[in-house]
Amino acid sequence: MKILYYLPSLYPAGGLERIIIFKANYFADNFPDYEVIVLTSEQRNKPTFFPLSDKVKHIDLDVCIDYPFDQPLVLKLLRFPFLYYKFKKRFIQTLHDEKPDIVISTVRREINFLAELDDGSAKLAELHVTKEFYHPNFSIGISNWLQQWKDRLRTSKLKKMDGVVFLTQQEKMLWPELHNLRVIPNPVVLEPRLSSSCEAKQVIAVGRYVPQKGFDLLIEAWAIVNARHKDWILKIFGEGEGLNLKEQIDSLSLTSCCILEPTTIAIEEKYCESSIFVLSSRYEGFGMVLVEAMTCGVPGVAFNCPSGPSEIIEEGVDGFLVENGNVAQLADRICQLIENDTMRKEMGANAKINSERFNMRNIAILWKDLFDSCTGKANKV
Repeated sequence: MKILYYLPSLYPAGGLERIIIFKANYFADNFPDYEVIVLTSEQRNKPTFFPLSDKVKHIDLDVCIDYPFDQPLVLKLLRFPFLYYKFKKRFIQTLHDEKPDIVISTVRREINFLAELDDGSAKLAELHVTKEFYHPNFSIGISNWLQQWKDRLRTSKLKKMDGVVFLTQQEKMLWPELHNLRVIPNPVVLEPRLSSSCEAKQVIAVGRYVPQKGFDLLIEAWAIVNARHKDWILKIFGEGEGLNLKEQIDSLSLTSCCILEPTTIAIEEKYCESSIFVLSSRYEGFGMVLVEAMTCGVPGVAFNCPSGPSEIIEEGVDGFLVENGNVAQLADRICQLIENDTMRKEMGANAKINSERFNMRNIAILWKDLFDSCTGKANKV
């Protein structure tokens, strides 16, 4: 079985890159009859942020369509036709050279032509972004029309794929036009050696500094929490530009108790040093950091956003779900866990147990069943 994943690059410290590398490593390292290739197009000779197994073959097409990211729109439009032609040609040539049994798309530009290719491989798509907010900046007028057109185009391409994988049942329900569907959650990447004692007076959040993650709402909620519990601190691990989070923290006089921390590969240690995890996202494809925290025995408080948290947290058992965007309720649930040591520790223990369903051993069974069905095999894990 030869499997080829495609995504633009492997150097960002993003969730998509982390998950694809983790799955590629797992199948290459644990299944001797699997050959795994990760195909990128804009790696630019940069090292991967997350370690890639020596058993995984990495091929880069060296076609930079998006980079430089600050290029003028007019220049990007002028360059696009030639670069896209070059990208497509090299992509197709790679499939003919490598002859994979299965090609897995992360639904980027390759989705426009992948299903039509007659190279003998089964074509799968896995979506990591919720449909409702695929392009959240498109809202009115011509932008809204463009969004609807792109949605229809993307749907027409997905219909032709041999399989489409969603991370949640909630997301699957948003695509009634499709019939070739599977739901396979993201696996938890961490295998923690330690667990949180849930005694430290520290709350943690993790994610990119972008509007999607709702850290502005979390900081607003933390001002309420801090008024009641000045001995607790909030640490937000992430990176990004364009948001005035530091200014917001300073304006609310939270500088000493709300700290912006850089992205770290030692995130397991940071979870274990904390007692509560908060997911303040306005929307998610899944919510992988929530599962990671739970695996480390940390109870979660999350906005019940589309889509993911409601299929991860069992309300009142291993965490709390909060009305999406309700800052006051978010603060209240955080305070509830701060003020009840027994509840916090019990929820943390339950979180660790319940997160086991996302272990890669269990997720691999679902993927292998899909691979075998696509290639006509009946082997089992």
